[in-house]
Amino acid sequence: MKGVVLAGGSGSRLRPLTAVTNKHLLPVFNQPMIYYPIQTLVNAGITDIMIVTGGNSAGDFLKLLGNGKAFGLKHLNYTYQEGEGGIAAALSLVEHFAGGDPICVVLGDNIIQGNILAAANAYREQNSGARILLKKVPDPQRFGVPELDGKRVVRIEEKPKHPKSEFAVIGIYMYDGRVFDIIRTLRPSGRGELEITDVNNAYIERDEMTWDELSGWWSDAGTFESLLYASNLVAETGANNEDIIYAAEAGTHL
Repeated sequence: MKGVVLAGGSGSRLRPLTAVTNKHLLPVFNQPMIYYPIQTLVNAGITDIMIVTGGNSAGDFLKLLGNGKAFGLKHLNYTYQEGEGGIAAALSLVEHFAGGDPICVVLGDNIIQGNILAAANAYREQNSGARILLKKVPDPQRFGVPELDGKRVVRIEEKPKHPKSEFAVIGIYMYDGRVFDIIRTLRPSGRGELEITDVNNAYIERDEMTWDELSGWWSDAGTFESLLYASNLVAETGANNEDIIYAAEAGTHL
């Protein structure tokens, strides 16, 4: 399985900090934000990784990360997203890199306390379709929310006024090589973007979606409040702890 970190976007919710740099280069406690999703992939045994970035600070990722030596990697891949078009549009840029192999996608502002090794191994055994990670949150209306029927995901609603569960779909997704065919069928949402929720719902409609529930904390670090929250959590407990395994409490129904 190959890894993808999506680190583009304008970071408008973090202005004026992002007026001069990409938000994924901002510090979260003692490390740049981009370090955390890369380590998430490495801890899951994924060492072939591509960074998707954009904007005027794209070259700074190469200065900071180089070939990934700080993570024990021999090589890091990079690609550039012109403008904005949504998460699914950014993901479409890695089709050649994926080369038909399954991929694990991590949004660049997602930070977790533990690791996703159990979920990644479960997906390796699954060997097709898609797998997402869910987390119970006090404010699910801010996120994509799954409607669940036992262990089965019925549908995912984006930022619903009346959430049908307590779960949020966090920014870690696993897909087989058909994800790019799905992206080609998408139409822009009302925001003018290709939505990752539409990708996930396409797999659900095919009855090819499974999920794992996270233990430990998670933060998306995309606002001033969540950036501070994530920094404080990392200071207290650390992040990407290899001894905290996310147990699979998932509905495998392929």
